[in-house]
Amino acid sequence: MESEENPMLAKSLKNYLDERNIKYVTLTHSPAYTAQEVAHSAHIPGGRLAKTVMVIIDGALAMAVLPANRRVQIQDLQELTGCVNVRLAHEGEFKNVFPDCETGAMPPFGNLYQMPVFCSPELTAGADIVFNAGSHTELIRMAWHDYQSLVQPQVAQFAM
Repeated sequence: MESEENPMLAKSLKNYLDERNIKYVTLTHSPAYTAQEVAHSAHIPGGRLAKTVMVIIDGALAMAVLPANRRVQIQDLQELTGCVNVRLAHEGEFKNVFPDCETGAMPPFGNLYQMPVFCSPELTAGADIVFNAGSHTELIRMAWHDYQSLVQPQVAQFAM
């Protein structure tokens, strides 16, 4: 894990994007830990910043990606997946899964970590997507169509 004094893009994400010649911009901001703080620090509206919320669906980790100013509706994820056992994950249940990321700053690339990704449709409305890059001081902005083609998230309504 990178120290907070020397933030860096998650190596697995950087390599993945660079190997595929994906265009992206790295945005640096002052340290922030909640999605709303990140949005404020980076001068991005909360509705345009994608946050990654870790959930456990029938015992397996998954990513719920939604605007920073929204919240996961567990009941909606239950209906979407057809699973009864759906809950928010505790930090201790996922922090070791992302060895190249600061805890809570995981990029929404579940495909790099062998887990499904559910994405709120509000994030598909813009030409680009902005998200944590693996540290509490960096974001990535990239084209939505590139993100969608790489991650292939299941787009569905589960946020309020």
